[in-house]
Amino acid sequence: MRLLDGKVVLVSGGTQGIGAAVARAAAREGAEAVAVTGRRPEPGEALVTELRAAGTHALYIPCDVADVTEVKSSADQTIAEYGRVDCLVNAAGLTTRGTLLDTTPELFDQHLAVNLRGPFFLMQAVVANMVSRKAPGTIVNIITTSELGGQPFLAAYVASKAGLAGVTRNAAHAHRWDRIRINGLDIGWSDTEGEDEIQRRFHDADDTWREQAAATLPMGKLGQPDEIADFVVFLLSSRSGVVTGSILDWDQNVAGALD
Repeated sequence: MRLLDGKVVLVSGGTQGIGAAVARAAAREGAEAVAVTGRRPEPGEALVTELRAAGTHALYIPCDVADVTEVKSSADQTIAEYGRVDCLVNAAGLTTRGTLLDTTPELFDQHLAVNLRGPFFLMQAVVANMVSRKAPGTIVNIITTSELGGQPFLAAYVASKAGLAGVTRNAAHAHRWDRIRINGLDIGWSDTEGEDEIQRRFHDADDTWREQAAATLPMGKLGQPDEIADFVVFLLSSRSGVVTGSILDWDQNVAGALD
């Protein structure tokens, strides 16, 4: 059996980067249906076409994760289409820059809305469906190693992602007797479309930034979305056993270790 045989999977922020890689991995591992949400219709529809061509039921749902109404609607639409949600991945994220001294209230609120409030209320909607059906389920929240401290220019981002780590543990504890397993993945520096945009916008990067970044890392490469996706699918599956409430490091640097 494949890891997600017969499962209905909802991926928030699933139109590009890690989210899209998770959608492909879920389909490859036998998911019955994969619903992806995001703000970009063109890549969303292209991904759905790709998944359907590979034999998986697929649905693109336009959604701005900062809008709680749209977030809840994405869960409702998935349930209306497929009858349930078995697995949820919160992969949407905002990484715009700001230090403690120059972050505006508007920027801070944007990070909380996308990185914390949206995932919170999507979990609420999905877990409510699982509980109403008395069915087990799994959730993986894509967090970041930066939630442990991060760089000075990630002040609002760190605040929001640290909050998501706390919510992950709290929800896992609250629903362990419902057999709903909820875990988080603290990923390190990764090669995604979003990171490319950020590097060019905020750090004056050119086409060589990936090679330059890789040279500074122990394994000689940035984290790859397909590798991260395989790990996410493992956590979503029964092969990860009873693990819940864990925030796992997916990185090549060791948190707290110093040379």
